Amino acid sequence: MTIQEMKERKRELGLSNDEISRRSGVPFSTIQKIFNGKTEAPRSKTIQALEAVLRRQEEVPPRQSGGRNTAYGYILTESSADASVVRESSAAYSVKRKGEYTLEDYYALPDERRVELIDGEFYDMAAPSVIHQMILGQLYLQFEACISSHCRDCQVFISPCDVQLDRDEKTMLQPDLFVLCRSYDIKARSIPGAPDLTLEILSPSTRSKDMLLKSYKYLKAGVREYWIVDPENRTGQVYFFEHSETVPETYSFEDKIPVHISDGQCSIDFGEISRRISAYYQ
Repeated sequence: MTIQEMKERKRELGLSNDEISRRSGVPFSTIQKIFNGKTEAPRSKTIQALEAVLRRQEEVPPRQSGGRNTAYGYILTESSADASVVRESSAAYSVKRKGEYTLEDYYALPDERRVELIDGEFYDMAAPSVIHQMILGQLYLQFEACISSHCRDCQVFISPCDVQLDRDEKTMLQPDLFVLCRSYDIKARSIPGAPDLTLEILSPSTRSKDMLLKSYKYLKAGVREYWIVDPENRTGQVYFFEHSETVPETYSFEDKIPVHISDGQCSIDFGEISRRISAYYQ
């Protein structure tokens, strides 16, 4: 197929770039570059993998049971000339149905593909916006000052850091920020179990997941406190699950928000954060 033919076939099938990436094993960023014209001459193995997905369903070769589908296994690397090179992966993850993916599949993904695994389903994570990172940086500074002064047995972490929330093989999250108040293995690949506090900064692509799915997952896993920061509406919501499972406290970007796990000893000054990012809203 030509690139144009693949674009037309993609529209006919109603497939998103994310779904094609999941089915083919080709990194999401590579597919984006191909379909938006930034990569005009993809490697032959990349084309073959995409064609296999875009053929009529009856023409797609079936996945062999009990093994990995290495036909779709590709890893994107960057050469010194900054040209995309696709090579076959020796540990390509299987193409599975939603709900069937595990940590084995998660760790087999290319390093540059950032995802979260929730109940056996992959959720791609777009690169954070500038305002997202500005707010996260300011939040980290204030949380670190608060925690180091009043909760000395706790540690503040920022994304990307893996959290094996349910201690099972089907969920791995990367909260934007979290606080852990127990011992942990500094050499481990991930933090097992629920942090004491988690925080997510909303973006258009994560709003629904962060407000609904993650809120439920954090509650059920035993997270004590969950913050949702909304840059668009300049609000913050705080769930203190130990007191209420369903009703959050709502604040503006001019408020000081108490950190409940500190027993009220410190708070986060969103007024200060708002002043530092005020140019964004002008």
